[in-house]
Amino acid sequence: MSRLRKNLIAAAVVTAVLGVNVPAMAGFASRRWHDYKINTDDYKARNGHWDLLSIPDEYKVNAIHAALLHTGKVLIVAGSGNNAANFDKGTFKTVLWDPSRPGKPGEFKLVPTPVDLFCSGHVFLPNGNLLIGGGTLRFEVLKSKVKRAGGPLVIKNENPDAKPRVLRAGALVAAPGGRLYRTTAAVTVPPATKTETGAPGRVRVRPSETKVFAEAAVEGAPGLLDTGGRMVKYEIQGLTRRERRDLYAMGGAMTMDKQDYQGVRDAFEFDPVAERYIRVPDMAEGRWYPTMTALPDGKVMTVSGLDTVGQITRDNEIYDPATKTWSPGPKRFFPTYPALFLLDDGTLFFSGMNAGYGPGQLALRPPGIWDYRRDTDRLVRTPGAPGGKAPDETEAFTPVPGLPEPELNETGASVLLPPAQDQRIMVMGGGPVGERQPGQKNATDRTAIIDFKDPGPHYERGPALSHPVRYPSAVLLPDDTVFSSHGSGNYRGRGGSDVLRAEVYRPATNTFHEAAAPSVGRNYHSEGLLLPDGRVLSMGSDPLFGDRAGTMPGTFEQRVEVYSPAYLFNGEKRPEFTDGRRELTMGGRGGFRTPDAARITRVRLMRPSAVTHVTDVEQRSIELDFTRVPSGVVVTVPSNPALVPPGWYMLFGITAKGTPSHGRWVHIQPAPAGRSRRTGQANRPDQANRTGETGRTGQTDPAGQAGPADQGARTARTGPEDQAAQGG
Repeated sequence: MSRLRKNLIAAAVVTAVLGVNVPAMAGFASRRWHDYKINTDDYKARNGHWDLLSIPDEYKVNAIHAALLHTGKVLIVAGSGNNAANFDKGTFKTVLWDPSRPGKPGEFKLVPTPVDLFCSGHVFLPNGNLLIGGGTLRFEVLKSKVKRAGGPLVIKNENPDAKPRVLRAGALVAAPGGRLYRTTAAVTVPPATKTETGAPGRVRVRPSETKVFAEAAVEGAPGLLDTGGRMVKYEIQGLTRRERRDLYAMGGAMTMDKQDYQGVRDAFEFDPVAERYIRVPDMAEGRWYPTMTALPDGKVMTVSGLDTVGQITRDNEIYDPATKTWSPGPKRFFPTYPALFLLDDGTLFFSGMNAGYGPGQLALRPPGIWDYRRDTDRLVRTPGAPGGKAPDETEAFTPVPGLPEPELNETGASVLLPPAQDQRIMVMGGGPVGERQPGQKNATDRTAIIDFKDPGPHYERGPALSHPVRYPSAVLLPDDTVFSSHGSGNYRGRGGSDVLRAEVYRPATNTFHEAAAPSVGRNYHSEGLLLPDGRVLSMGSDPLFGDRAGTMPGTFEQRVEVYSPAYLFNGEKRPEFTDGRRELTMGGRGGFRTPDAARITRVRLMRPSAVTHVTDVEQRSIELDFTRVPSGVVVTVPSNPALVPPGWYMLFGITAKGTPSHGRWVHIQPAPAGRSRRTGQANRPDQANRTGETGRTGQTDPAGQAGPADQGARTARTGPEDQAAQGG
């Protein structure tokens, strides 16, 4: 073969090889260029930077809940991790992560987890403990997997003199006609209550009621029971004739329909110092997907959730951490995991956003202001309710108008915009109830903002997100911005719809700005929270499928990323607090030593996050008035506990360029008895509160009304304040 012919053949082979590999080479080059670009100083100074967290395998969990503790550690709660096999085995997990010990012994720690806290609610208490209530009693059973007919029962006890009666799981009950059913959980049935009527020798007896789910003793159609829409009496087996007269069950039909998740009544306080769960008394209701909101007096309002029979409860409860007791709250319906915020007049605002279970009827889930203190559970005629009456849902609830696309409120985020004194709440993203609804979009790029300083609060559309997403994360940053990231364009990432997006919302200009994109997509069961060093933790995601075509089951995302905002790459040295008060009181002042007082233009108190299912009603950023002194700064805490609920906060000093200090933990406590303070429960008789009722909502507290940052910082001569700045 001639040399020319050999060269021509070799050239043809090289050309063919290049033709096959050029796309791959181009893709490789593109990735290399991208990796180079996102690691340049200029790019990070404009967009920030993401890093993957290195986690040993034994500490990787399905992160469902996350809370930043005042020890600086992050509590990551998986429970069963949405894994039925773990649930059946009783394998429940909690992990503590210490961001201050990267790669060192003690960075991670497993914590014994007493029950399945998967899909519980949580909120911080004034002492820094995390109250956790509810979780999983029973996993859902899809209609195609239901083998035994089942339904909810109410066990009634008409005997006020009896002792509490324990019915074990598997207790038999007989429907009219003799069909047998077994209870699926153990319950304790309290005695009836009796009250004096005022007439000699006459009392009024009210039967106790305890809910339990029951399944047919036999599989299939023989266990079905049609009651014609009526409630019928089920006899509890194994009782004496006298016991059967007082103790019985009431229930409706027994069907082969889908059986929803059921919630536990268990409640715990997690102690950040002892690093363990401490059991407290059970709630009256089981709850799965509840919301807990801190109140001005340190108590906690607990609402919604699927109860012990898989129905959304409207029986709300209030927890008192001082006595560790639960008491009934006003009855009101909310969809599961409602975003319920404490406003500065002491009322609660439901933003309209929720996660989990609808319902789809918009009339049952309007955004609005709830003055729970005025809610008396006044009974009104209600067709279909027991006795034809039910508590008036409108008695102390004022709907707010203007929310765009209200049919797309499920799995949308809500955030109290910084600073909290502005009393503005933003909602972002979301989708329809459930997987999809005919004629509705799968996700929205909508944002909307409501301003409660407006005499007639109403939503107005805000700037659009970069992409329509469900499950967006929204995290407050110390520089008065909101970091929004992740989400998917369809239910649980269906169709490979996770969006690798991140953007920063600036309330001052009402605009979004692009940030560095994450490398890991996240949807359902994902969380984001601010760390004390100013970075953002991002974890979790529970896709429905593992491929775009939807042919493989999804795998829970256990990789964790940490975002470092652009303010950490602006070339400016971070301000630093070197000493200062650990305890502060509402309306009081405290000093903090810093060599950077001249550079600090803003001071913020930031309440740490307790987040799950796109719902975080804990985080808030409060503007502090402050005075510069030779050794540092002296801050003044607002006196309104509805603006600053008692508890632990991070104190940040921020420069004119937006560079924050590391957060310094401070404990905010109520003012001593006798000191005047604004509670939001009383004010000028001629002023209408946000529910439209004339009442008292409080005088503006000058200590809590810092002006613009450059006005709030004042120089001062050395004096008592300077003594305080030295950590006194």
